[in-house]
Amino acid sequence: MWTQIVGKTRMAFETLQNHWWNVTLYVTPVGLTTSVIPYRGSTFIVDFDFVLHRLVLRMSDGREHIIRLYARSVADFYGEYVASLKMFGIELKIERTPAEFDDSTPYDVDDHHASYDRSHVEKFHRILVNSDRLLKKFRSRFIGKSSPVHFFWGSFDLAVTRFSGRVAPPNPSIDAMTREAYSHEVSSCGFWPGDRRFPHAAFYAYAAPAPDGFSSQQIHPGGWDSNLGEFILKYDDVRGLGSPGTAILDFCQTAYEAAANLSHWDRSSLERS
Repeated sequence: MWTQIVGKTRMAFETLQNHWWNVTLYVTPVGLTTSVIPYRGSTFIVDFDFVLHRLVLRMSDGREHIIRLYARSVADFYGEYVASLKMFGIELKIERTPAEFDDSTPYDVDDHHASYDRSHVEKFHRILVNSDRLLKKFRSRFIGKSSPVHFFWGSFDLAVTRFSGRVAPPNPSIDAMTREAYSHEVSSCGFWPGDRRFPHAAFYAYAAPAPDGFSSQQIHPGGWDSNLGEFILKYDDVRGLGSPGTAILDFCQTAYEAAANLSHWDRSSLERS
């Protein structure tokens, strides 16, 4: 919920970029960052520090404010965060209902989510740092349009997306946000800590729209999960392999090749030889 509040801050003040790239966070050596956010002729940045367990707000004029991260309610964090921005003259107005979550309690009245496990936060950060490094290596093989490696605070996953260059067929049954995200043909992969539907951390890969026969392709390592509708490589399985980094790159590459070949991407012009 805290990353959602901070992520929605960037969303509130950034102009829309293609596929909602203006809302994401980015991995840093110590946590996650919004990157530079514009505000009325000035700029500011918000950084999660999962090593010293603090949230750091910095203005372009040098002012800085620190909020400690500890076990406290979402409402308590939200109140201090909004007050801290106001101290810098920043008036924040965001949609306070959580995104992509099965509990719709608004942030400012959510007193029942109040945990902060430092050990788990530190472990999750280490996984993000290493996953970010590998996904950037995978991204470097592609010279067509590609997203940054970025962290989506709604679904809580670190992702990178490749584009074929073709517009996707219109799908009137999906909402406006999803239509923007998948307006063009994509192949995407990333790391996800799981949720109540799938309580396992995993690397994932999918294509949108998924070409016919995609789910039956042989991806190695990993396999198709029919409930999620994507290929999955469980993190616990990766840890037991002799070369986890190579396995993750192979998983991303074979899933991409399955999508690109079935959809007839112009691979010769999109890939680095």
